[in-house]
Amino acid sequence: MAEIKDPENTILMELKGGTVTIALMPDVAPKHCERMKALARAGAYDNVAFHRVIDGFMAQTGDVQNANMEKDWNPRLAGTGGSVMPDLPAEFSRIPHARGSLGAARSQNPDSANSQFFISFKDNDFLNGQYTVYGQVIEGMEHVDAITRGEPPANPDRMISVKVAADVA
Repeated sequence: MAEIKDPENTILMELKGGTVTIALMPDVAPKHCERMKALARAGAYDNVAFHRVIDGFMAQTGDVQNANMEKDWNPRLAGTGGSVMPDLPAEFSRIPHARGSLGAARSQNPDSANSQFFISFKDNDFLNGQYTVYGQVIEGMEHVDAITRGEPPANPDRMISVKVAADVA
């Protein structure tokens, strides 16, 4: 089990294969970390699909508006929405998009990140300085590697639950 040094800034994402532990980087991207924790605490990420999973690149999820299991799965809408909260300003840094990094998904506008994020399957240095990095998988990357591929997958995998470690007894 991963050693959790800062439970308030650690995310526990339950996938079909097991738990993915993500250390957030509030010193690097405080607004993105706060947003992820707020949405996790609201249960907004629970049952949300991985709607864009590209082999050798990344797995994207977090469209809390259009990719939730309680709603009809519509692959045309998945990935087009965010949350009811306002978009976030970019928080670019020198942190690389390395294997297991958590990056903020956005549109062409650098200040359009909201609730969607991606986890890199490999080092994606071409993204460095263009997308906000705000976390790193510290355990359970094998579960990320096992996510069903597709854009979107015909039968997408989902985040079963997403919690802040400080809130888990």
